[in-house]
Amino acid sequence: MPAAPECFVQLSDPHIVAKGRLLMNEVDTASYLKRAIAQIMAMDHGPSHVLITGDLVERGGLDEYAHLRELLAPLTCPVLLMPGNHDAVPQLREAFADYRYLVCTAHDPSLVGFALFEASLGSRRLLALDTVVPGQPHGSLCAARLAWLRAQLEAAPGTPTIVAMHHPPFATGIRHMDDMGLREGASDLEALIRQHPQVERILCGHLHRPITRRFGGTVAMTAPSTAHQITLGLMPDSPPSFLFEPPGFYVHTVQAGHLVTHLQSVGDFGAPQLFH
Repeated sequence: MPAAPECFVQLSDPHIVAKGRLLMNEVDTASYLKRAIAQIMAMDHGPSHVLITGDLVERGGLDEYAHLRELLAPLTCPVLLMPGNHDAVPQLREAFADYRYLVCTAHDPSLVGFALFEASLGSRRLLALDTVVPGQPHGSLCAARLAWLRAQLEAAPGTPTIVAMHHPPFATGIRHMDDMGLREGASDLEALIRQHPQVERILCGHLHRPITRRFGGTVAMTAPSTAHQITLGLMPDSPPSFLFEPPGFYVHTVQAGHLVTHLQSVGDFGAPQLFH
C-alpha cells in the first residue's frame, strides 16, 4: 500500500456556544462542527494535526470552551487551538490547561496576554501568531509580537514555515469585515515576511470565506467557517450579512516538496462516482 501523503487540516471560526443554545438564535454551530470532524475522521489520508485558526467560541466563556472540548474529543490527532477576537485567552488556557503550547508565552511580561506558539507539522514548521486585541473585534500586531515572530523566523531560516493568524493582514473588499481587520502591524509584517523566504503560507481565519492574496512574497489565505459564511458583498454599501453557503475546511498537503492546499466542502454529496 502506498504511503499516505503528509497533510494537516485547517478548521476556522466554529463559534461554539454553550450547550443547548444557537448562535444568534439561528445557527447550530455545534452540529456543523460535528459534521466537519466526522468528515475529517472519514478521510482516507488522516491528517497529522488539526489547526483551528480562531473564533473557537462566541463569547469566551468557560461553558463554551467545555462544549468545544467535548466536540473535539473524537479527533485522534493533536489539535492546535488559536484565539480569535471572540475568544478570551485566560479562559482558553484554563479550559485547555493540558494544551501546554497555549502557555508558551505566558511568563514573558511583554506577551503574557497572548497565545503564541511554535509547533512541528511534519516537514513544516508552524508559527502561531496571536492577533487579538482583548475586547475588540479588530486585530493588531504590536512590536512585541512582531519581535517574537522575527526571532522565531531567524532561528530556522532553512525550514519551510507556515505562519498562522486569525485576522488576515490584507484588505478583502468586504467592507464591514475589513473594518475589523488587522489595523496595526500589517505593513511591518509584510516587510518581515519578505525577508524570510522560508515562509510558504500565511493561514488566516476571521473572514468565513476562502480568499487568497500574494503578501510579502508568499501566499496569504483565509479559510471558510465550519458553520455560516460571510456574504460576498463587494460594494461599499453592502450590508453586513451571512448565509448558509456550504461550510468547509482546508487540507494542506505536501506534494513533491511543496505545500498544496485543497478546499474541502462539508456535506453529504453521495458516494464517489467512477469515471467510465
